[in-house]
Amino acid sequence: MRQVKVATITEEVARLSQESNYYLDQELKDFFIQAKEEEESPTAQAVFAQLLENASIAGEEEVPLCQDTGTTVVFVELGQEVQLVGGNLEEAINEGVSQGYTQGYLRKSMVEDPAGKRKNTGDNTPAIIHSKIVPGDKVKLTIAPKGGGSENMSQIKMLKPADGAAGVKDFVVKTVVEAGPNPCPPVIVGVGIGGNFEKSALLAKEALLLPLNKEGVERDMPELEDEILKEINNSGVGPQGFGGRTTALAVNIKTHPCHIASLPVAVNINCHAARHRSVVL
Repeated sequence: MRQVKVATITEEVARLSQESNYYLDQELKDFFIQAKEEEESPTAQAVFAQLLENASIAGEEEVPLCQDTGTTVVFVELGQEVQLVGGNLEEAINEGVSQGYTQGYLRKSMVEDPAGKRKNTGDNTPAIIHSKIVPGDKVKLTIAPKGGGSENMSQIKMLKPADGAAGVKDFVVKTVVEAGPNPCPPVIVGVGIGGNFEKSALLAKEALLLPLNKEGVERDMPELEDEILKEINNSGVGPQGFGGRTTALAVNIKTHPCHIASLPVAVNINCHAARHRSVVL
């Protein structure tokens, strides 16, 4: 049994909370460059140029890519041969979020009593934590700050099994197109199909962590992903809603078996600042 100190988890969560808000992945930058070259509209091209400049400034000066530094979503893969020592996992994660957001001067966006006084918690806690036990003696942490603007445009629907793939496509496309400029396109679209009400939503969130470049990547429904992406980009919403060829950069689908009477579908939209960072301890 391998021991891991929860103090180490706190340190890593604090670091990743800051880095995920400062640095845009090179893969995403490459997609911006490619989309800029493919756009015909000067306005759309200018938007991508500004996004690239913004990412460069944020990384060089270690300031947030976006003023909305988001709800801190944390995915934990805990090896079954790991013994955590020195404290509680959830408390350690929240302490890391608190330190990272406070020391990094990141905006604190979490409020308690959500349907009442909505008082800010002051340190962006509590985090939204998803954990699962996996084989091995490692701990993998993934920090994914999620902005409110794109999260607000996400939806879930319990379709009829007879709706099938066509119904899924119609629902996803409608959700993204009707969102228009609100989620700050170009977006990444995470789709969860199957499971049940809450499982489909989690699948959609996890789908946002999948690579955008899908060469050699195993995909659950590649044809449907491509069809949905093409239809979304034919809508003309375009970058930041100013029109153009690129409303979405990618559509990622994750699936799970479901009940014979159900077809749950969740759409989780991520803005162009698709922020996440991981570490394996």
